[in-house]
Amino acid sequence: MKTIDIREVRENVVRLISDGWGLLTAGTPDSFNMMTVSWGALGELWGKDVAIVFVRPQRYTLEFLEREDRFTLSFYDPSYRPALALCGSKSGRDLDKAAAAGLTPAETDGTVTFAQAKLTLVCRKIAVQPMDPAGFLDPAIAQCYENGDYHKVFIGEILKVCEA
Repeated sequence: MKTIDIREVRENVVRLISDGWGLLTAGTPDSFNMMTVSWGALGELWGKDVAIVFVRPQRYTLEFLEREDRFTLSFYDPSYRPALALCGSKSGRDLDKAAAAGLTPAETDGTVTFAQAKLTLVCRKIAVQPMDPAGFLDPAIAQCYENGDYHKVFIGEILKVCEA
């Protein structure tokens, strides 16, 4: 993988996250977990290039995100869609998701990505905030939270971007 500037990413970031999905991974090479994401944002905030991710309270990955300073967002060719589906539907509490999905963990900057990634963003947490439903202006948003399991929002400064 080669390091590039975030502004050199050739793909549409909305398509990367929403249509292509990605993996949000937190932890160390010895202890990590990942989950599939299809909600998120990339942009600028507070004078920094940032990634914004959303994690529900029941997700095992939340424990790693809360404990660690860094996380990665990684994106894959469409042929990895079944692996991403597995990572979004199974818990790392119950199985080794990387092995089950056929993904090879790779250390980067003290955190984890996967050798199969076509693009990896290494991020440092700079803000965390529980989502407050009092701020929902569109009543349709409540349909996403029938169980009251509101996301926790993590904002990460993008420290490094690696491309295959």
